[in-house]
Amino acid sequence: MQTNEREFRQAQRFLTEHDNFLVVAHVQPDGDAVSSTLAVGWLLSCLGKKYVMMNEGPIPKRMEYLWEADKIVNLSAAPLEAAYSHIICVDCADFRRTGKSSHYFAENAEILNIDHHPTNDGYGTCNLIVPHAAATVEILFDLIAFMGMSLDKDAATLIYTGLLTDTGGFRYSNTTPKVMATASKLLEYGVDGPGLSELLLEQMTLPQLRLLTRALNGLQISEDGKISWVSVNDEDLRVTGAIHEDLEGIVNYPRNIQGVEVGLLFKVISENAVKVSMRSAGKVDVARVAQSFGGGGHVRAAGARIEGTLEEIVPQVLDRVKLQL
Repeated sequence: MQTNEREFRQAQRFLTEHDNFLVVAHVQPDGDAVSSTLAVGWLLSCLGKKYVMMNEGPIPKRMEYLWEADKIVNLSAAPLEAAYSHIICVDCADFRRTGKSSHYFAENAEILNIDHHPTNDGYGTCNLIVPHAAATVEILFDLIAFMGMSLDKDAATLIYTGLLTDTGGFRYSNTTPKVMATASKLLEYGVDGPGLSELLLEQMTLPQLRLLTRALNGLQISEDGKISWVSVNDEDLRVTGAIHEDLEGIVNYPRNIQGVEVGLLFKVISENAVKVSMRSAGKVDVARVAQSFGGGGHVRAAGARIEGTLEEIVPQVLDRVKLQL
Protein backbone atom coordinates (compact mmCIF):
# COMPACT_ATOMS: atom_id res chain seq x y z
CA MET A 1 0.00 0.00 0.00
CA GLN A 2 1.52 3.32 -1.04
CA THR A 3 -0.25 5.50 1.51
CA ASN A 4 -1.61 5.01 4.99
CA GLU A 5 -4.62 2.88 5.69
CA ARG A 6 -6.63 5.79 7.10
CA GLU A 7 -6.90 7.54 3.72
CA PHE A 8 -8.06 4.35 2.02
CA ARG A 9 -10.60 3.72 4.75
CA GLN A 10 -11.94 7.28 4.44
CA ALA A 11 -12.30 6.85 0.69
CA GLN A 12 -14.10 3.53 1.19
CA ARG A 13 -16.48 5.16 3.66
CA PHE A 14 -17.18 8.02 1.24
CA LEU A 15 -18.10 5.55 -1.49
CA THR A 16 -20.20 3.22 0.62
CA GLU A 17 -22.07 5.73 2.80
CA HIS A 18 -23.21 8.09 0.01
CA ASP A 19 -25.05 7.74 -3.31
CA ASN A 20 -25.84 9.65 -6.51
CA PHE A 21 -22.27 10.65 -7.36
CA LEU A 22 -20.84 12.91 -10.04
CA VAL A 23 -17.49 11.59 -11.32
CA VAL A 24 -15.20 14.03 -13.13
CA ALA A 25 -11.60 14.17 -14.34
CA HIS A 26 -9.50 17.05 -15.61
CA VAL A 27 -10.30 18.97 -18.78
CA GLN A 28 -8.85 17.60 -22.03
CA PRO A 29 -8.53 14.15 -20.44
CA ASP A 30 -5.64 11.81 -21.20
CA GLY A 31 -5.54 8.05 -20.87
CA ASP A 32 -5.22 8.03 -17.09
CA ALA A 33 -8.01 10.57 -16.62
CA VAL A 34 -10.45 8.69 -18.86
CA SER A 35 -9.53 5.28 -17.42
CA SER A 36 -9.80 6.58 -13.85
CA THR A 37 -13.23 8.08 -14.50
CA LEU A 38 -14.48 4.78 -15.89
CA ALA A 39 -12.76 2.71 -13.18
CA VAL A 40 -14.62 4.73 -10.54
CA GLY A 41 -17.83 4.20 -12.53
CA TRP A 42 -17.15 0.46 -12.61
CA LEU A 43 -16.51 0.45 -8.87
CA LEU A 44 -19.72 2.36 -8.14
CA SER A 45 -21.72 0.03 -10.38
CA CYS A 46 -20.41 -2.94 -8.40
CA LEU A 47 -21.55 -1.20 -5.22
CA GLY A 48 -25.02 -0.64 -6.68
CA LYS A 49 -24.64 3.15 -6.56
CA LYS A 50 -26.16 5.77 -8.83
CA TYR A 51 -23.65 7.98 -10.63
CA VAL A 52 -22.99 10.21 -13.62
CA MET A 53 -19.58 10.44 -15.31
CA MET A 54 -18.82 13.77 -16.97
CA ASN A 55 -16.09 15.83 -18.58
CA GLU A 56 -16.05 19.35 -19.96
CA GLY A 57 -15.36 18.07 -23.48
CA PRO A 58 -15.16 14.83 -25.46
CA ILE A 59 -12.85 11.97 -24.58
CA PRO A 60 -10.16 10.94 -27.09
CA LYS A 61 -11.57 8.79 -29.89
CA ARG A 62 -8.95 6.12 -29.35
CA MET A 63 -10.37 5.59 -25.85
CA GLU A 64 -13.85 4.68 -27.09
CA TYR A 65 -13.15 0.94 -26.72
CA LEU A 66 -13.15 1.21 -22.93
CA TRP A 67 -15.98 -0.06 -20.74
CA GLU A 68 -18.92 2.40 -20.67
CA ALA A 69 -16.82 5.09 -22.43
CA ASP A 70 -19.91 6.26 -24.29
CA LYS A 71 -21.56 6.99 -20.93
CA ILE A 72 -19.18 9.86 -20.08
CA VAL A 73 -21.28 12.99 -20.57
CA ASN A 74 -19.67 15.63 -22.78
CA LEU A 75 -20.67 18.79 -20.93
CA SER A 76 -20.12 20.98 -23.98
CA ALA A 77 -22.70 18.92 -25.90
CA ALA A 78 -25.16 17.82 -23.21
CA PRO A 79 -25.34 19.99 -20.05
CA LEU A 80 -26.72 18.38 -16.91
CA GLU A 81 -29.96 19.53 -15.31
CA ALA A 82 -29.03 19.30 -11.63
CA ALA A 83 -26.17 19.89 -9.21
CA TYR A 84 -24.60 17.05 -7.22
CA SER A 85 -23.77 16.91 -3.53
CA HIS A 86 -21.19 14.10 -3.72
CA ILE A 87 -18.35 14.49 -6.19
CA ILE A 88 -15.48 12.18 -7.06
CA CYS A 89 -12.59 13.99 -8.76
CA VAL A 90 -9.92 11.82 -10.36
CA ASP A 91 -6.52 12.83 -11.74
CA CYS A 92 -7.21 16.55 -11.08
CA ALA A 93 -4.05 18.17 -9.71
CA ASP A 94 -6.05 21.17 -8.51
CA PHE A 95 -9.69 22.22 -8.39
CA ARG A 96 -9.42 24.45 -11.45
CA ARG A 97 -8.63 21.41 -13.58
CA THR A 98 -12.23 20.24 -13.22
CA GLY A 99 -13.16 23.12 -15.57
CA LYS A 100 -16.83 23.84 -16.16
CA SER A 101 -17.79 20.55 -14.54
CA SER A 102 -17.53 22.39 -11.22
CA HIS A 103 -20.66 24.35 -12.16
CA TYR A 104 -22.57 21.18 -11.27
CA PHE A 105 -21.10 20.87 -7.78
CA ALA A 106 -23.70 21.79 -5.17
CA GLU A 107 -22.80 24.69 -2.88
CA ASN A 108 -21.90 22.44 0.05
CA ALA A 109 -20.77 19.47 -2.02
CA GLU A 110 -18.48 16.89 -0.46
CA ILE A 111 -15.56 15.92 -2.70
CA LEU A 112 -13.48 12.75 -2.80
CA ASN A 113 -10.18 13.78 -4.40
CA ILE A 114 -8.22 10.80 -5.82
CA ASP A 115 -4.95 11.78 -7.48
CA HIS A 116 -1.24 11.07 -7.90
CA HIS A 117 0.14 14.55 -8.68
CA PRO A 118 2.66 15.82 -6.09
CA THR A 119 1.32 19.35 -6.65
CA ASN A 120 -2.23 18.42 -5.58
CA ASP A 121 -3.34 20.89 -2.90
CA GLY A 122 -5.80 18.58 -1.14
CA TYR A 123 -8.95 20.46 -2.16
CA GLY A 124 -11.26 17.56 -1.34
CA THR A 125 -13.40 16.92 1.71
CA CYS A 126 -11.71 13.54 1.58
CA ASN A 127 -8.30 13.22 -0.09
CA LEU A 128 -6.65 10.05 -1.37
CA ILE A 129 -3.42 11.39 -2.84
CA VAL A 130 -0.46 9.11 -3.55
CA PRO A 131 2.33 11.18 -5.15
CA HIS A 132 4.53 8.14 -5.77
CA ALA A 133 1.87 6.30 -7.75
CA ALA A 134 2.59 6.15 -11.48
CA ALA A 135 -1.01 6.96 -12.33
CA THR A 136 -4.34 7.56 -10.66
CA VAL A 137 -5.51 4.14 -11.85
CA GLU A 138 -2.77 2.57 -9.75
CA ILE A 139 -4.38 4.12 -6.66
CA LEU A 140 -7.78 2.83 -7.79
CA PHE A 141 -6.32 -0.66 -8.26
CA ASP A 142 -5.14 -0.55 -4.64
CA LEU A 143 -8.47 0.88 -3.45
CA ILE A 144 -10.46 -1.87 -5.18
CA ALA A 145 -8.22 -4.47 -3.54
CA PHE A 146 -8.49 -2.69 -0.18
CA MET A 147 -12.28 -2.91 -0.42
CA GLY A 148 -12.02 -6.66 -1.02
CA MET A 149 -13.43 -6.51 -4.55
CA SER A 150 -12.37 -8.59 -7.55
CA LEU A 151 -11.61 -7.19 -10.99
CA ASP A 152 -12.95 -8.48 -14.29
CA LYS A 153 -11.46 -8.10 -17.77
CA ASP A 154 -13.19 -4.77 -18.39
CA ALA A 155 -11.91 -3.23 -15.16
CA ALA A 156 -8.44 -4.70 -15.68
CA THR A 157 -8.33 -3.12 -19.15
CA LEU A 158 -9.23 0.24 -17.64
CA ILE A 159 -6.41 0.05 -15.10
CA TYR A 160 -3.90 -1.22 -17.67
CA THR A 161 -4.77 1.58 -20.10
CA GLY A 162 -4.06 4.26 -17.49
CA LEU A 163 -0.78 2.64 -16.48
CA LEU A 164 0.31 2.16 -20.09
CA THR A 165 -0.31 5.78 -21.10
CA ASP A 166 1.04 7.50 -17.97
CA THR A 167 4.26 5.47 -18.02
CA GLY A 168 4.80 5.98 -21.74
CA GLY A 169 4.50 2.28 -22.43
CA PHE A 170 6.37 1.37 -19.22
CA ARG A 171 9.38 3.43 -20.31
CA TYR A 172 9.27 6.47 -17.99
CA SER A 173 10.97 6.74 -14.60
CA ASN A 174 7.62 6.19 -12.83
CA THR A 175 7.69 2.56 -14.01
CA THR A 176 8.34 1.00 -10.61
CA PRO A 177 8.54 -2.70 -9.70
CA LYS A 178 5.03 -2.32 -8.28
CA VAL A 179 3.77 -0.97 -11.62
CA MET A 180 5.20 -3.96 -13.46
CA ALA A 181 3.78 -6.37 -10.88
CA THR A 182 0.38 -4.72 -11.22
CA ALA A 183 0.54 -4.87 -15.02
CA SER A 184 1.41 -8.56 -14.80
CA LYS A 185 -1.65 -9.23 -12.64
CA LEU A 186 -3.87 -7.30 -15.06
CA LEU A 187 -2.66 -9.36 -18.01
CA GLU A 188 -3.87 -12.47 -16.18
CA TYR A 189 -7.43 -11.16 -16.62
CA GLY A 190 -7.01 -11.34 -20.40
CA VAL A 191 -5.98 -7.74 -21.10
CA ASP A 192 -4.58 -7.40 -24.64
CA GLY A 193 -1.31 -5.65 -23.78
CA PRO A 194 0.24 -5.66 -27.27
CA GLY A 195 -3.02 -4.55 -28.88
CA LEU A 196 -3.41 -1.63 -26.49
CA SER A 197 0.21 -0.58 -27.05
CA GLU A 198 -0.36 -0.57 -30.81
CA LEU A 199 -3.58 1.43 -30.53
CA LEU A 200 -2.53 3.95 -27.90
CA LEU A 201 1.20 4.42 -28.49
CA GLU A 202 2.00 3.45 -32.07
CA GLN A 203 -0.88 4.34 -34.38
CA MET A 204 -1.22 7.88 -35.75
CA THR A 205 -3.97 9.47 -37.81
CA LEU A 206 -2.96 11.28 -40.99
CA PRO A 207 -4.04 14.68 -39.53
CA GLN A 208 -1.94 13.94 -36.46
CA LEU A 209 1.10 13.19 -38.61
CA ARG A 210 0.54 16.39 -40.60
CA LEU A 211 0.28 18.40 -37.38
CA LEU A 212 3.48 16.86 -36.06
CA THR A 213 5.30 17.67 -39.31
CA ARG A 214 4.07 21.26 -39.21
CA ALA A 215 5.05 21.67 -35.56
CA LEU A 216 8.53 20.20 -36.01
CA ASN A 217 9.12 22.48 -38.97
CA GLY A 218 9.16 25.35 -36.46
CA LEU A 219 11.23 23.58 -33.81
CA GLN A 220 13.69 25.79 -31.94
CA ILE A 221 16.54 25.05 -29.60
CA SER A 222 18.44 27.19 -27.10
CA GLU A 223 22.03 28.20 -27.72
CA ASP A 224 23.34 25.74 -25.16
CA GLY A 225 21.21 22.96 -26.65
CA LYS A 226 19.48 22.18 -23.35
CA ILE A 227 15.99 23.53 -24.10
CA SER A 228 13.93 22.82 -27.21
CA TRP A 229 10.40 23.88 -28.04
CA VAL A 230 7.64 23.88 -30.63
CA SER A 231 4.40 25.84 -30.88
CA VAL A 232 0.95 25.11 -32.28
CA ASN A 233 -2.06 27.35 -32.90
CA ASP A 234 -5.61 26.99 -34.16
CA GLU A 235 -4.48 27.68 -37.71
CA ASP A 236 -2.20 24.63 -37.53
CA LEU A 237 -5.14 22.50 -36.41
CA ARG A 238 -7.38 23.89 -39.14
CA VAL A 239 -4.88 23.42 -41.96
CA THR A 240 -3.97 19.87 -40.96
CA GLY A 241 -7.48 18.79 -39.99
CA ALA A 242 -6.18 17.74 -36.58
CA ILE A 243 -8.09 17.92 -33.30
CA HIS A 244 -6.88 18.66 -29.80
CA GLU A 245 -6.15 15.04 -28.89
CA ASP A 246 -3.68 14.94 -31.80
CA LEU A 247 -1.36 17.16 -29.73
CA GLU A 248 -0.72 14.21 -27.43
CA GLY A 249 2.94 13.24 -27.48
CA ILE A 250 4.24 16.11 -29.62
CA VAL A 251 6.09 17.61 -26.66
CA ASN A 252 8.23 14.47 -26.45
CA TYR A 253 9.90 15.18 -29.79
CA PRO A 254 11.85 18.28 -28.70
CA ARG A 255 12.56 16.56 -25.38
CA ASN A 256 13.99 13.47 -27.16
CA ILE A 257 16.77 15.41 -28.92
CA GLN A 258 20.15 14.29 -27.63
CA GLY A 259 21.47 16.75 -25.05
CA VAL A 260 18.11 18.45 -24.45
CA GLU A 261 17.09 18.61 -20.79
CA VAL A 262 13.65 20.22 -21.22
CA GLY A 263 11.19 19.98 -24.10
CA LEU A 264 8.29 22.42 -24.38
CA LEU A 265 5.06 22.62 -26.36
CA PHE A 266 3.29 26.00 -26.55
CA LYS A 267 -0.36 25.71 -27.60
CA VAL A 268 -2.01 29.05 -28.36
CA ILE A 269 -5.57 28.77 -27.02
CA SER A 270 -6.64 32.40 -27.49
CA GLU A 271 -5.19 35.81 -28.33
CA ASN A 272 -4.13 36.22 -24.72
CA ALA A 273 -3.59 32.71 -23.38
CA VAL A 274 -1.19 29.85 -24.04
CA LYS A 275 -1.08 26.34 -22.63
CA VAL A 276 2.47 25.09 -22.02
CA SER A 277 3.35 21.40 -21.74
CA MET A 278 6.75 20.62 -20.21
CA ARG A 279 8.87 17.47 -20.22
CA SER A 280 12.17 16.97 -18.41
CA ALA A 281 15.02 14.52 -18.88
CA GLY A 282 15.43 14.50 -15.11
CA LYS A 283 17.70 17.37 -14.11
CA VAL A 284 14.93 19.97 -14.09
CA ASP A 285 11.83 19.82 -11.90
CA VAL A 286 9.29 21.09 -14.44
CA ALA A 287 6.51 20.84 -11.83
CA ARG A 288 8.22 23.70 -10.01
CA VAL A 289 8.39 25.69 -13.24
CA ALA A 290 4.71 25.01 -13.92
CA GLN A 291 3.74 25.97 -10.37
CA SER A 292 5.44 29.32 -10.78
CA PHE A 293 2.89 30.01 -13.54
CA GLY A 294 -0.09 28.64 -11.58
CA GLY A 295 0.12 25.14 -13.06
CA GLY A 296 1.35 21.82 -11.74
CA GLY A 297 2.24 18.23 -12.47
CA HIS A 298 5.21 15.95 -11.90
CA VAL A 299 8.99 16.40 -11.75
CA ARG A 300 9.34 15.21 -15.35
CA ALA A 301 5.95 16.12 -16.82
CA ALA A 302 3.96 19.25 -16.03
CA GLY A 303 1.97 22.05 -17.59
CA ALA A 304 0.34 25.41 -17.10
CA ARG A 305 -2.11 27.84 -18.68
CA ILE A 306 -0.51 31.27 -18.90
CA GLU A 307 -2.16 34.57 -19.72
CA GLY A 308 -0.43 36.56 -22.47
CA THR A 309 0.66 36.30 -26.08
CA LEU A 310 2.99 33.62 -27.41
CA GLU A 311 5.68 36.24 -27.99
CA GLU A 312 5.49 37.29 -24.33
CA ILE A 313 5.22 33.85 -22.80
CA VAL A 314 7.99 31.92 -24.59
CA PRO A 315 10.88 34.03 -23.17
CA GLN A 316 9.27 33.99 -19.70
CA VAL A 317 9.08 30.20 -19.66
CA LEU A 318 12.59 29.83 -21.06
CA ASP A 319 13.95 32.11 -18.33
CA ARG A 320 12.26 30.03 -15.59
CA VAL A 321 13.62 26.81 -17.08
CA LYS A 322 17.12 28.29 -17.31
CA LEU A 323 16.95 29.19 -13.61
CA GLN A 324 16.20 25.54 -12.83
CA LEU A 325 19.06 24.40 -15.06
